[in-house]
Amino acid sequence: MIIESILFNQLEITEEIKKAVTDMGFEETTPIQTKAIPVILEGKDVIAQAPTGTGKTCAFGIPAIEAIQTDNDKVQVLILCPTRELVIQTSEELKSLYKYKEGVRALPIYGGQQIDRQILALKKRPQIIIGTPGRVMDHLRRKTLKFEHLNMIVLDEADEMLNMGFREDIDIILESVPEERQFVLFSATLPKAIMDIANKYQKDAVKINVVHKVMTVPTVEQFYLETRESSKVEVLSRIIDANNFKLSVVFCNTKKRVDDLCKDLQTRGYSAEALHGDMKQLQRDNVMGRFRSGLIDILIATDVAARGIDVDDIDAVFNYDVPSDEEYYVHRIGRTGRAKREGVSYTFAAGRELSKLRDIQKYTKSKIKLIKPPTIEDIKENKLSGILDEVKDVLEQGKLTKYVKYIEQMLDELGDVSQDNYATSLELAAAFLKMTMKKTIMGSSKDVKPEDLSSGMSASIDAYEGNMVRLFINVGKKDNLQINDLVKFIASNTNIEGKSIGKVDMLDKFSFFEIPKTHLGEAMSNLIDQTLKGRKVNLEVANKKQGGRGGRSSQGGSQGSGNKSYSRR
Repeated sequence: MIIESILFNQLEITEEIKKAVTDMGFEETTPIQTKAIPVILEGKDVIAQAPTGTGKTCAFGIPAIEAIQTDNDKVQVLILCPTRELVIQTSEELKSLYKYKEGVRALPIYGGQQIDRQILALKKRPQIIIGTPGRVMDHLRRKTLKFEHLNMIVLDEADEMLNMGFREDIDIILESVPEERQFVLFSATLPKAIMDIANKYQKDAVKINVVHKVMTVPTVEQFYLETRESSKVEVLSRIIDANNFKLSVVFCNTKKRVDDLCKDLQTRGYSAEALHGDMKQLQRDNVMGRFRSGLIDILIATDVAARGIDVDDIDAVFNYDVPSDEEYYVHRIGRTGRAKREGVSYTFAAGRELSKLRDIQKYTKSKIKLIKPPTIEDIKENKLSGILDEVKDVLEQGKLTKYVKYIEQMLDELGDVSQDNYATSLELAAAFLKMTMKKTIMGSSKDVKPEDLSSGMSASIDAYEGNMVRLFINVGKKDNLQINDLVKFIASNTNIEGKSIGKVDMLDKFSFFEIPKTHLGEAMSNLIDQTLKGRKVNLEVANKKQGGRGGRSSQGGSQGSGNKSYSRR
């Protein structure tokens, strides 16, 4: 199956956007991005049929940001979404896209949020508005939102908006924007009502259709493990150690992830090599040759580089990162289960990635089963079975004469019943087996409980009484972090409401905050490795006795460091 896509750096977009896209972990475009971005950049009206999870936000978001005139502080782009959740999600993704573009401002507006706060935010002159039809209508009635300078309007999930009864609002909004503007419409389905809107408000629209391909890998058994970022290497090691895979492919979403994982696995003693676009063709050919011949057990690759993988006897595929598009998932796991052989795939996911996995399951019409990571005992049992199978093979091959004499010598030394070191031939064989087992168990050195791998729980939370737990985050005042920034970051990435966040202590280089214990796993899954104030977030449970990380209490930290302490309760 050939996926229609190109590298983002091949698109005619600014370097700032390319840099942001790289930071977000995207290397190549999804099919909808390949087709839509160039057309929208040309200023044409577009009607695109594309399901959720295909990369739609970047497809319209990149051209929208590129169209912004930064010296103009009027609203230039309006993006309508059916739900509050989609508004927030779209807003966050746009912020990631324009973080290197100076002078671009966006504002999400939706119901359930105080309208006075939104009116105040509108005075900061955002050029991009992302909103629900109902709340946009509220602002139009109050005249707090004006579209005289609008040059692009986007309807995202248009069919869902109609299903929710927003047709009248959409008509009113579309009639209130300038006649000379670009109209981009995205919808999973194209019923008559959607086509009526397109025919009425669009001019010479380019029609784009991205249809999901049918699942073509029925022999692949699919599993997923609820695994947070910090435990992925351990879980991967355990699965490899608990099975007898000869050849495996591990997929990551970025080249850096490929390199980092390759180093981690090599450090743990695995025969692993990287494959990605930054490598010269000669290097890639060399790696592939060694993989085909079995000199490499594990190949770690990006989607782009993996197109050159044409090997029939791959036993397992790992989605170390959930792919950005459903078709990428099909393309990845199709690497195993070839030539009528059975294959297996494992996907690591946590937090919001689980909803993306549900979309993948829906569109591929396949069952992806939840499993727990193998235990240390599972690994030992598998290794033991493997060793015994090898022993049987050696016995069948014979030619053991020169080894038998050494065993006989040892039995002569250990065969005196009167000595303390007396041993039978059976005990001698058992000793050899024990010694071999110690040398065979490799990657999984720590016995972590399976539930700990997904929940982010730490033993240190036991020190906390009551319902709250205190967390350390590696962002502070020197990063221009404000209390409201931190609260917004937590609330927008989790289901933790702002009012549920307890005491917040801000120091120069890091901060502490309290959340309900019941949300700890969710916070660990959703916040770690996110970006806040330009820094990659690290989160840890703070030491209750010391009040913070590294022995600094929040009270002690306030002396001479000017820390802020704020209680939201």
